[in-house]
Order: sequence, then structure tokens, then C-alpha cells
Amino acid sequence: MCGIVGAVAERDVVPILMDGLRRLEYRGYDSAGIAIRNGDDVNRLRRVGKVQELQNALDESPLQGHIGISHTRWATHGVPNEANAHPHLSVNDVSVVHNGIIENFEELKEKLSGLGYTFESETDTEVVAHAIHHRLKDSGDLAQAVRETVAELEGAYALAVMSVTDPDRLIIARVGCPAIVGVGEGENFVASDVAALLPVTRNYQILEEGDIAVVDLTSITIYDKDGNEADRPVIESELTADAAERGDFGHYMQKEIHEQAKAVAHTLEERTANGKVLDASFGPQAIDALDATRGVHIVACGTSFHAGLIARYWIEDLCGLPCSVEIASEYRYRSPVVPENTLFVTISQSGETADTLAALRAAKERDYESTLVICNVPESSLVRESELVMMTRAGQEIGVASTKAFTTQLAALALLTVSLARRNGLSAEDEETLVNQLNELPALIEQVLMLDSAIEVLAEHFVNKDHALFLGRGVQNPVAMEGALKLKEISYIHAEAYAAGELKHGPLALVDENMPVVAVAPDDDLLEKLKSNLHEVDARGGELYVFADPRVQFGDRVGIKTMHMPAAIEDFQAPILYTIPLQLLAYHVAVQRGTDVDQPRNLAKSVTVE
Repeated sequence: MCGIVGAVAERDVVPILMDGLRRLEYRGYDSAGIAIRNGDDVNRLRRVGKVQELQNALDESPLQGHIGISHTRWATHGVPNEANAHPHLSVNDVSVVHNGIIENFEELKEKLSGLGYTFESETDTEVVAHAIHHRLKDSGDLAQAVRETVAELEGAYALAVMSVTDPDRLIIARVGCPAIVGVGEGENFVASDVAALLPVTRNYQILEEGDIAVVDLTSITIYDKDGNEADRPVIESELTADAAERGDFGHYMQKEIHEQAKAVAHTLEERTANGKVLDASFGPQAIDALDATRGVHIVACGTSFHAGLIARYWIEDLCGLPCSVEIASEYRYRSPVVPENTLFVTISQSGETADTLAALRAAKERDYESTLVICNVPESSLVRESELVMMTRAGQEIGVASTKAFTTQLAALALLTVSLARRNGLSAEDEETLVNQLNELPALIEQVLMLDSAIEVLAEHFVNKDHALFLGRGVQNPVAMEGALKLKEISYIHAEAYAAGELKHGPLALVDENMPVVAVAPDDDLLEKLKSNLHEVDARGGELYVFADPRVQFGDRVGIKTMHMPAAIEDFQAPILYTIPLQLLAYHVAVQRGTDVDQPRNLAKSVTVE
């Protein structure tokens, strides 16, 4: 959520900052701004809308300078308008950009108003700018002023700050939101995401909780939360500057859907051998932790939550272990009973999801056997703070609506399931069968993607609809939930998912010719019951769109349109493979409706506030 880019260099930093903002557009935002120190002045431009609007303003009124900060904002305090956009200034001296939420900003605002400061915005961030300016008047040391200010802040933040009074340094601080320092040659950078800096450096340092970094042309000094100088390792990113290019695809989401065979293959790679899941895939302490596990508690948000729901079916069915799954934003606000020897699992694409990170920290205060994260970003907070780690290896995902991150999360959860099942009665022969089924997934995904053109035609039936219903039974119910989420996220069609057996308990009242009903129908033990549920829809004039196993027949009915999957699919494979046509359906409906597929309104890729 939001994006920060800052630079100090001997060259003009404006092109660096603007390119960095473009590379962070995938995170979601509603306004953009830039501030450049020019002598004893700060020149600032802000615009509502896309980064291109800011670029247009720069074309009309160019800025130039050797030190600056920039930002893309996702509104929390105050509506999206120019006054609320970052950077925020105090007395044309201190400039601040901020990710996160300052929870005690009203108290601080009242105090600063009493000191004579006036406020031009509705944001919590402007409070920080004035507070730093107030302290800077006494010391003239920007780092000291920032340190004293953040000691008063309650909430989560990543801050990048510059000042005319202390003109040659950038200060960056973090609590609860990711922040990094990019290491250059004769120039240095700050950002919320390494992707912003790839054209200028692949070397960076990650700030830990409570760190404050002082950055100038030739040096970077990092202080920990106690004010002691800290040694943070310099990491070389595995990403390349062109990792975020979409090639011949119309949208990043489309590209990422078609990358899923490769992403799942990478996730499985080197993690199985001789028909067995390698326990070391989860980390050096994994064997003892998995041996001791007698239950699993999964916590996640959004799409990752749906992955957890699917894993619950697998773990309870194949392992015979109790598995609970809940939304991370709810976990902290109750008092969960933790059964003995429970493994706590978090799932997150970014590894910085605020609610999930807070849940992990709360869980570490409770009596869990161990903590495991399934994540796509190796340098993220969740990865660093978890005892066991399973990386999904999906590669960078730009589209806000998650696709390849979801299927790779399922692949990782499948590996976890098999490893736990072996410890709970799964035979070597059955483990080999399941491992072989997992290794078949990349080829099967390629076959499912061949439905793309047919689904594009099918999508025409949804373009003028306002509502849709998704149905599944058993493990396919969370698949239906994920399909509904994808459609509503990017096409803005109201979509709901229901367990098909619940139709008669309410949703059936909504079914008519204007409510398309999408169902997933693998050839499993619940197929006949699903057919009965779908006949209830057909009998009431509903339009049914069924993605079915090639062995499944519904007969020739006017109200049922069946699209057969290209191959027979095993039960263990089905949730991953039946997800993909629903992704394609959502994508093509959104394209035909003309929405912003990669950056849907009001949504952010990485949700780093509660």
C-alpha cells in the first residue's frame, strides 16, 4: 500500500524518483507527488490520479535537483485530493512522505496547533512534518528531530524526510511498514520496495523495526530502536530491472495468469525427491517442529485466506489433524485457545500484510509449537520473523488481483500437507502418488490455459450483468470464493460465493435470468449432490456456467453452458486447476467492461495498514 522513493545524488534525481513511482504503481494508489530541494527552497508538485498526471505536470513545470522524495498515496485519512497528497511540508522546510497510519495524530495535531502550526490537509502525515520542524528549530539536526518525533508516534509508519535546514541528508524510519535503503556508487536511495530502485541499484539494506537511517551521497548510517548504530547486511536483489515488464500481454494480470505453470514448477522444484517431500524445504528446524505438530492454525487475508481454507480440507482429510483457518484482522481481537503442539501458519504474497504480521507477533506470545510462513518475498517482515519458511517462488506479481501467488501458495500448502500426512499414517506408496500428482501440475496448467479463447467468448455473457453467484462443494467451495473475489475485484460486478448445498437456505431467492451462476464441477464424491443443486438453479430460470471434468455430463439443457476441462483431474490437483478458468473469466469480463484490470479502484497490492 502506498509507495516511497527518495534519492540523493550528484545527478538530477527527478527521473529516478519518477521511474521508481511507476514501478510501484502496482501497489495501489490514488494520488502522487514529488518534492525536490533546490537551494534554500523546496519545490513540490502533487496530482490526484495516476503517476502520468504527475509526469504531465512536470512536463509543464520542470523540477530539477540532487535530493528529493516522492510518493504514491492510498487514502486513509482524508479524501483523495491534491491537498491530502504527499509530500507534506512544514514552513517550506521539512518535507515528509509516509506509509501507514499514525493513531494518535489528533492529540499531536491539537498540541501543534497550540504551538502556532496551521494545517492544510486532513491527513495524519502533516502532523509528522510539523512535529519534526518544531524539534528541528532547536537542534538543527534532522536525524535528531526525526528520532524525537517518532518516539511520540503511535501506529505504523515508514517515513522519508528531508529538510532545507539540514540540506544534504535523507532520513528514513520504520515501525510496522517496510522500508529499505538502496546502496549506490556516489549516490544512495530510500524506498518502500526494492522494485522501485532496480534501474539504479540492486543492492539494498532492510530496516528492522524501529530503525532510523541517515542517508547522504557517500554514506548510510543506521540506528536501531535504542539509538545504537546497527549493522544491517547489504543484500543483492534477485530481481532484474525488466522483471516488471509485461511483454506482449495486454495486462500484468494476463501475463501472470499465463506464468502459473512456470511459477508452480519453480515452487515444487528441488522440494521433492524419489516420491517424497523434502522436509528441509521448510527450514532447518522443520523436522522437529513437524514431528511435534498435532494441529494447524492458519491465519491470512483475502486471497491468501482462501488458500488456507483449501488447505484445511487437505490437512484434515489426508493428515487427520484438526485445522482452523481465520482472517488475520480478526485474530488479534479475540482470545484463541491454543491446543498443545499447534503449528501456526501465516500466508501472504508480500510478507508485509499488516494484519497478518500483527497476528504472527501476537501468536509468538502464545503457546504454539512453531510458526511457519508461506510467502513470495524473501526479504519481507513475515519471513524474517517466522521460525519456518516456505517461499512460493512465484516471481514478482504486479497485478493487484492475485493469480500466480495464489496457485503457488496452494502448491506450497500441498507440500506441507503431504509432509504432515506422512507423519500421520500416509504410506510411502500414497505419498509417491501425491507427489507425482503435484509434479504433473505444470503440464496440466498449460492445458487449462488453452481454454483462454473459449472463456473470452463466454465472458461476453457477463459484461452487462450487475451480479453473479459462484458455487462449489467441499474443497471447491473456497475455489468458488476465490473466483467471486476475482470477478468483483477487477470487473466491479457484485459477486458472491456459496457452498452449493446452501442454495436452498437463501441465495436461491436471487436466482433469475439476470443472475449468472458459475459452478465448478470436478468428478469427485460430491458431484451428484452438486448436480442436484444446479438443477435447482436451472428449474428457476437461472443461467448456469459450469466448468466440469470431461467425464461429467449435464445433458443438453438450454440454461446450462458447460465448459469441460481439457483433462481428467485428480482430487488433490483440482483446487489449483479449477481456479485458473475462474481467473481467466474475471480477466476477460473486466477487459470487456473497460475497467482498470491491473489497478482496480480503491484497492492496493500490499496492504500495510490495519
